Amino acid sequence: MNLGALFSGGKDSTFAVYNSLHAGHEVKFLLTMLHRNPESYMFQYPNIEFTKYQGEAMGIPVVFQETKAEKEHELKDLETGVKKLVGIEGLIAGGLASKYQYSRIEDIAKKLRLEVIAPFWKSDPEEYWRLILDADFSVMVVGVACEGLGKEWLGRIIDEQALQELKKLSEKHRFHMAGEGGEFETFVLDGPIFKKSLEVKDAETVWDRDSGFYLFKKVAIHSKD
Repeated sequence: MNLGALFSGGKDSTFAVYNSLHAGHEVKFLLTMLHRNPESYMFQYPNIEFTKYQGEAMGIPVVFQETKAEKEHELKDLETGVKKLVGIEGLIAGGLASKYQYSRIEDIAKKLRLEVIAPFWKSDPEEYWRLILDADFSVMVVGVACEGLGKEWLGRIIDEQALQELKKLSEKHRFHMAGEGGEFETFVLDGPIFKKSLEVKDAETVWDRDSGFYLFKKVAIHSKD
């Protein structure tokens, strides 16, 4: 099946692309909603413009759709973006638990007669993280917004030690271990579907009281040969 992926550059959308390719589908496009609204209900905010490098690394074209990312109005922008993905039969969505996001994506897909491919919907978050790490993806935390996750998490790569810490903190502070409530956001730098790897050469930490972002300034792309 020819598919388009709703793509933020984070672990969920990237791993959903990986799963779809592994299942034998062809991913024709990555659709990134380009905006400057950190309060968006639907779309990831930090480093969204850098998905162009991920698309290059995977060899999949990235289609950008601008939006002000205002609640409900952003859905019209999303529909406009999906219509740009000519020749697709389905939409890949990387969500695990957000009914708000999934229901709205499903409504747009039905309207455009597309199938929704959400391979990890309702997955156990710890098992899901294990799949990502076992597949050798390099996942960096680029945003935190919940009690228990401090400034020190920004720019951190999730490895086994970080995963165990994240598990303990999620149990203590009762947040979703995979960040489905917007508790944290991620960006993928490398993985088995990347023909090239990404390196963050320069970035800025922006912190406001109890939340913040790790915003890239310069990213390099390297051959893996």
